Amino acid sequence: MAAHADLASAPVVVTGASGFIGRALVRQLRGEGRVVRAVSRHPWDAPAGVRVISLQDYQDTAALAAAFEGAGCVLHLAALAHREGSAAEFDASVHAAQCVVKTARRCGVRRIVFLSSIGVNGHRTEVRPFTEDDVPGPVEPYAHSKLQAEQAVVAGCAGGHLDYVIVRPPLVYGPDAPGNFGRLVRLVRRGWPLPLGGIHNARSFLALDNLLDLLAVCTHHPAAANQVLLAADAEDLSTPELVRHIAAGLALPARLVPVPPGLLRAGARLTGRERLAESLCSSLQVDASKARRLLAWQPRVHAAEGVERAAQSSRAP
Repeated sequence: MAAHADLASAPVVVTGASGFIGRALVRQLRGEGRVVRAVSRHPWDAPAGVRVISLQDYQDTAALAAAFEGAGCVLHLAALAHREGSAAEFDASVHAAQCVVKTARRCGVRRIVFLSSIGVNGHRTEVRPFTEDDVPGPVEPYAHSKLQAEQAVVAGCAGGHLDYVIVRPPLVYGPDAPGNFGRLVRLVRRGWPLPLGGIHNARSFLALDNLLDLLAVCTHHPAAANQVLLAADAEDLSTPELVRHIAAGLALPARLVPVPPGLLRAGARLTGRERLAESLCSSLQVDASKARRLLAWQPRVHAAEGVERAAQSSRAP
């Protein structure tokens, strides 16, 4: 296992560097004084001092090798986003993970941090929060592809000098976040009544800043080696609470209408939006105590404060 100080001083590579999380992670690592290489399929304005490697797809092993040579850690964030895509596109994400880990091993990289998804555990909790010890229960194609990519990373690291860290976050929110958080911000900003006031659930979320802190620690902490870690804010929120905090951040009223969840689900089935209804109505709680215990990581952003700040900082469309 590589020494803590050695990994902390070695160059670090971020794939998917032009994405919502990737851009912020590159900035954070560079701000910490790390030597950062950013790999992306899309053009973007990288911070000063960051080496940018462009490629057409993540099966371009020559481009990956140019980025990985001499690096200590690769943070593999690149993947199909927002849980939408064809089977072929999800397969491409799995193949990309296989190429990344094989190339990293060949180039002498010592750690790969793979950003997965809590969807690998499942899409809802009933009795207790998810933990790392749960048998995987992915439901959506996106989550299945994440599990397959995890398995590719673990297999690719077996029996060599390369160790892995797998991080499974729930919904990540921050300024201008994509996906359901961004949709809710836009709906609240437009003043639309939302039929979510009758929902009584508990969901774990993860502030972008909390995720960045955890990923940065995972690049070098000795105890992170060959671990699967769940990540979440310290506090859970119900869907109505989430909307109220978004509204507070925008200095607008939360126009919540108390519609029974069963009626919402029925309407969602008729309109083909069952997945959206599931994410709004059901509970999904995450036990992130392992990451806190092993790595001394603490979420520094509280959920209510983080949601309000993220909404306030999001740009109007």
